[in-house]
Amino acid sequence: MFRIVSRHSGRVHSRFQSTKLATIVPRATMSGMWKADNRDLTADALFGVSHLKAVVTGGGTGIGLMITQALQSNGAKVYITGRRQDELEKAAKLYGTGPGSIIPLKGDVSQKDEAIRLAKEIESREPDGIHLLVNNAGVARDPDTKFLIFAAEKGQPDWTDAKAISEHFLQTKEESWAETMKVNVTGIYWMSMAFLPLLQKGRDVTPGYTSQIVNITSISGAMKGSSSGQPVYAVSKAAATHLSRMLATLFTDTKVRINVIAPGIFPSEMTAGSSGEDNKSKLDMKASNPAGRFGHDSDMAATILFLAGKGGLFYNGQILTPDGGKTLRSIA
Repeated sequence: MFRIVSRHSGRVHSRFQSTKLATIVPRATMSGMWKADNRDLTADALFGVSHLKAVVTGGGTGIGLMITQALQSNGAKVYITGRRQDELEKAAKLYGTGPGSIIPLKGDVSQKDEAIRLAKEIESREPDGIHLLVNNAGVARDPDTKFLIFAAEKGQPDWTDAKAISEHFLQTKEESWAETMKVNVTGIYWMSMAFLPLLQKGRDVTPGYTSQIVNITSISGAMKGSSSGQPVYAVSKAAATHLSRMLATLFTDTKVRINVIAPGIFPSEMTAGSSGEDNKSKLDMKASNPAGRFGHDSDMAATILFLAGKGGLFYNGQILTPDGGKTLRSIA
């Protein structure tokens, strides 16, 4: 086992018990020979999350459920929120069997008072705070202009005809812009501010670990072009990514980190249109990325476990893009 020796006092601490500048040294064996000990470099040490208390918004379906499953199946205690209580309870029942737990709490993150209420509710259950907030809840509200970029019959305008382009995109309703921005951007702001004190508490009682907010945005926020006829969705995700950078800077001295996962296409109610009895969605179309497939549950699980575990502690203000190489073939 490694010993951590403080350069300030010379005192020996156990793993992750000191936030002071430390040096890791190997321990002598019974024979007096120094022997390297790599246990701090194992997958369990780097990506274990059994100590975590987490909140995942939109955690009942899609990417939110993938993240919830990854955390719960590795021992974390996960609160999931959403506007549909029945879907939350079903997810908890289907996927909440050991070693961690899933607790459903209904709430609308786009409402300031609801974000504050959720924070107070969880504080009453977790007075020592939480370690991870995943702002995943999101909507796409461009039904009148949406099309599949690789299927001309799905309603694309003539891109050489200014009048056709104008008429197509003016079909968007004003409330589509308002609701999309309210959920995808403002919701992140309310939840981050409401839960910041709880995240700092969680850090304070877990020496050597810094709490974190992970915001789920999209590669749409970094890509130019028509975004499959969903400009408001793409704009909202670009705004969410930039908001994440701003908040990461703003929260620096609190030692609460913020990182972003900007995924490509994963099966969800947003991309597939619905989910089944297992709260899972299936995509019936061909992937256009170099990987030749859409994202799997395991791809999202690996991403969140990396960020949430101790192996991700050195990451702050960063954007991870699990997209199968999609941005390599798109205008970004």
